[in-house]
Amino acid sequence: MPYQNQMPVIEKTLETAALMLRRNRSRGFCSEMICADFPAGADLDDVDPETLVFSMTRFFRFLPGEQRQEFLEGLSEKAS
Repeated sequence: MPYQNQMPVIEKTLETAALMLRRNRSRGFCSEMICADFPAGADLDDVDPETLVFSMTRFFRFLPGEQRQEFLEGLSEKAS
């Protein structure tokens, strides 16, 4: 259980995640996305590539179809 002085930070973080995720704004889902993102960016010097791929895959699945296509096209352009 968080301390009372931590609640404003937690609430603001959940609100920000809800705005970013747009479609699913449940607190549980937002918490899951925050937790999935943390291992990917917590320590980029020693990050396990498998953890990074896992996080990126999780986020990709939640993109709407149009944004998925834009993302993939962007990757194709950069690979060329």
